[in-house]
Amino acid sequence: MSWRRAAPKPARTAVRRLLAVALGASVLLLIALAVLIGRQLSVEALPPLAAQTTPTDPALIARGAYLARAGNCAACHTARGGQPYAGGRAIETPFGQVVAGNLTPDPEHGLGRWSADAFWRALHHGQSRDGRLLYPAFPYASFTQITREDSDALHAFLRSLPPVAQPNRPHALRFPYRSQAALAVWRALYFESGSFQPDPAQPADWNRGAYLVRGVAHCAACHAPRDALGGVAAGHEFDGGFMAGQGWYAPSLRSRFEAGLAHWAPQDIVDLLKTGVAHGSTGAAMGPMAEVVFHSTQHLSDADLHAMATHLKSLGRDAEPPPPPAPRADPAQLALGQRVYEAQCTDCHGAQGEGARQAYPPLAGNRALTLASPVNPVQAVLNGGFAPATAGNPRPYGMPPYRTLLSDAEIAAVITYARQSWGNQAAAVSPLDVQRLR
Repeated sequence: MSWRRAAPKPARTAVRRLLAVALGASVLLLIALAVLIGRQLSVEALPPLAAQTTPTDPALIARGAYLARAGNCAACHTARGGQPYAGGRAIETPFGQVVAGNLTPDPEHGLGRWSADAFWRALHHGQSRDGRLLYPAFPYASFTQITREDSDALHAFLRSLPPVAQPNRPHALRFPYRSQAALAVWRALYFESGSFQPDPAQPADWNRGAYLVRGVAHCAACHAPRDALGGVAAGHEFDGGFMAGQGWYAPSLRSRFEAGLAHWAPQDIVDLLKTGVAHGSTGAAMGPMAEVVFHSTQHLSDADLHAMATHLKSLGRDAEPPPPPAPRADPAQLALGQRVYEAQCTDCHGAQGEGARQAYPPLAGNRALTLASPVNPVQAVLNGGFAPATAGNPRPYGMPPYRTLLSDAEIAAVITYARQSWGNQAAAVSPLDVQRLR
């Protein structure tokens, strides 16, 4: 039999005090959280419009139409083959599907009963006219910076559209994410309404660019890393992130090893946003970014594009060490990749990965190819790589899809060969990486 000496009484008292303090702090935290959630769930409905009036100010409607282009609203709020802005498009998230709503002025299913105040509350606070909390797939975390004047212009434009009597489809979210209580917790953790505050130390075009990049155009909605709850940590809004449901990676707009633009000429950034191709920097938009250029940025004014370029250039980090070289791939995989490259890729991208100016991008030193994640080049080889058709580049060159021509092993091998040739030092790609995206 062994005997344990009892802890001295002062020590036991100190432990009890610490436990009591911790318990009290936890209770206070839970009470504060419950109060905060209760406040968010008790938002009152705003009264519906008494009369269906159509805006008549052409300048206000034109301003709203321009802002809707800048925000790329139609891309989410238009189903494939559907009426513009009538909703119905399902947006995939890690928590299920969120279905975009009807933005036309239909009184039953759209915004026909929404006042300008109700629309402003949705953009600025993420709350519907009836008081419900909106899902952050609608990027009110960015739209909260939109000014009241721009909100009213957007409202006027949407109310000028032909009403479409298309019912809104229900969301298909898993429990507990479909509950208003879960939304309230998310908002308590990640959302704070605000307004754009110009930086007095910066010139006017920088501030205009910041307003567009961070607010109206909501670039961080894609180009930000998200945690398990879909939140973005403050200060990491442009650090790059995976686009759930689309299988693409939106690269960092800060890192010079991803899509940072600090070293680009401003005109090259403008060209990329306006035409989809930046010949001076051998960049081209494809995948989801090609859709943004096609639907949105090609329609913006040169002044606004230059403002966005000014702000995007300023996001780059001052100093950043290069990533370490990746281990060399298996020689057999590299040999297979070289054979596939010589048979399928050399005619356009060149024997040394040099590409063809104003036609096919070089692969040597290509940041889109050497990203840590290989999902973008895998998507391009599987499904083809196509720049958008724009007014400035109406017949872009493209790459055909190889989904039916090459096996998973062959696609993995040829991408690995390109990622480890001509000075590129990125990690190898496995057939499993390809199979996950096929």
